[in-house]
Amino acid sequence: MDTPYVAVDLAVLRANIAAMTDATGAAGLSLRPHAKTHKCAQIAGMQRDAGAVGLTVATIGEAEAFAAAGFDDLFIAYPLYLSGTKARRLADVAASAAVRVAVDSVEGAGAMASALGADRDRVEVLVEIDSGHHRTGGEPTRAGEVAQAARDHGLRVVGVFTFPGHGYSPDARMAAAHQERDAIAAAADALAARDIEPRVRSGGSTPTVEAATGDVLTEVRPGVYPFNDAQQFHLGRIGVDDIALSATATVVRRAGDRFVLDAGSKVLGTERPAYVDGFALLPDHPGARVVALSEHHATVETTGDVPDLGAQVRVVPNHVCITVNLVDELVVTEGGRAVDRWPVIGRGANA
Repeated sequence: MDTPYVAVDLAVLRANIAAMTDATGAAGLSLRPHAKTHKCAQIAGMQRDAGAVGLTVATIGEAEAFAAAGFDDLFIAYPLYLSGTKARRLADVAASAAVRVAVDSVEGAGAMASALGADRDRVEVLVEIDSGHHRTGGEPTRAGEVAQAARDHGLRVVGVFTFPGHGYSPDARMAAAHQERDAIAAAADALAARDIEPRVRSGGSTPTVEAATGDVLTEVRPGVYPFNDAQQFHLGRIGVDDIALSATATVVRRAGDRFVLDAGSKVLGTERPAYVDGFALLPDHPGARVVALSEHHATVETTGDVPDLGAQVRVVPNHVCITVNLVDELVVTEGGRAVDRWPVIGRGANA
């Protein structure tokens, strides 16, 4: 096949989905995977068939794509500020699917209710809290104020959620999971004090989900786990054999201890966290490191053998969500042979 292309190993994909389903079920948690990672109806269907209660998405556009594909239980885990157009789009999605949305402030609750107008009854609301990531979400102990404001504006509040994104560090995963637990417990108490039942208590990212339990949380929303990526490998959560998605690239130049591949930032993205060695992982070349990226080139240095000119090499992106959003389709492989192509239905659905 012409390179670069992005391939998914079907056997590893199935194993990863089954493992997460088993682990969350054993912990007493519902699984609502984040579909922003794969953006693919076939993979969402596999997750649903394995027991997922619904999907998480990041945008109204993603919700539209999955609702059109027949998925009828969606949580938009983002504190939306609705324009008139977005409010109409959200109401249209909610006409064919059960939809939850997020608010994280008193002002945001009022703005959402005002934008939705008579359509406010079509959605359920979760209050977002900050459990340490310091991005969106309010103070956990003040979640009751936000929930009451939402209720006073006619919105149906059903619980709280957070994203422990600060768990993306080798030394912080378990601490972030414990902070998530404490924050959700405090927020749930704050809702209960206002006579609002926090029946949904949602958390969990792929790095922290193994420490999540059902004594406080009711559901988790990991996204990366069906594929895994170089970040998850360097975090110590997985081994190389647990990686289902990789880009296949061709060696277009070799010189000394360096070689160049035809997959650059327009396939791999540019993220390079401090704990990751290089711009991507080459699982079949342990001594190799991607030291530079341009749009269509990856420059690799190696302490091992340099592949032949024209050789094809597997490249695992650091952040798989970015790579998927850069391609139109996923090439499905089984036993090393391409068996299908799955469209990325949510590609570019960023609004």
